[in-house]
Amino acid sequence: MTGLVKEQFERTGYYMIKGLYTEEEVGMYKEAAREVMRQKDVRKEGVYLGMTAASPIFKQAVAHPVLVAALKQIIGEQVIFMNDKLVFKDASVDFGSPWHQDYPYWKGSHKISVWIALDDASPENGCLRVVPGSHLLGAARHGGDATDGLGFQNRLEEADISGQDIVDLTATRGDAIIFHDLLYHASYPNSSGRDRWALISTYKDGTQEDPEYAWSTAAFQVG
Repeated sequence: MTGLVKEQFERTGYYMIKGLYTEEEVGMYKEAAREVMRQKDVRKEGVYLGMTAASPIFKQAVAHPVLVAALKQIIGEQVIFMNDKLVFKDASVDFGSPWHQDYPYWKGSHKISVWIALDDASPENGCLRVVPGSHLLGAARHGGDATDGLGFQNRLEEADISGQDIVDLTATRGDAIIFHDLLYHASYPNSSGRDRWALISTYKDGTQEDPEYAWSTAAFQVG
C-alpha cells in the first residue's frame, strides 16, 4: 500500500480500503449504533453526530491501524480524529444526499473523511457517488436549491455536475472510503427497503491551525 494511497488520493480525491473491518467488527459496531440510537431517542432524520462521544467502542473503529497508516500517507504524521456520525437509511429514511462538498460545513484547513460501510451499499440502497478529481477544482459556490426540507443547506448547482464523469462507489460491509472535503459527492436514494448504514469519521492535519469547532467533542490524535 506504500505510496499507492497518496498517489490515487491526490489524483482522484478518494481511496477505498476493501475489507478493512471483519464481519464480526461490523456487526458489533452496528449493534452499538442501534443502542446509541435507543439511548439518545434519535429521531428519523437519518443522521446522528457524535458516535465516538456517545460510545467508546467507536474509538477503535476510527483508529484502526490500517486506516491510520493510510491517513498518514495522505495527511502526514499528526492525524487528529475530529468527530464521527452515523448515517442510517432504511425503508422509512430513504432520501438520497444531494451533490455537495463537505468543506463549506467547517472551512479552515482541509479535512479528510472516511465513509465506513456497516451494510453493503449499492445504487439500489444508497451508495456513495463521486466525481473523481473534482477536489482539484477548489471550493464551489453551493447555490443549489435546498428547499425540500431534507437538510444539506450547502448544495452544488446542476451546472457544477453537468458533463462530469460520475463513479458509483459500491461497497461491501467493512469497506472504507477515504475522501477529500472538496470532492463532489452525493448518494442515491434507498429504494430497496433494506438498511444502508454508514459511519463517517473526519480527520485533520494536527500541524494546521483551525478555529475551535463546537462539534469536535471527541477529538484525539490517532497518529
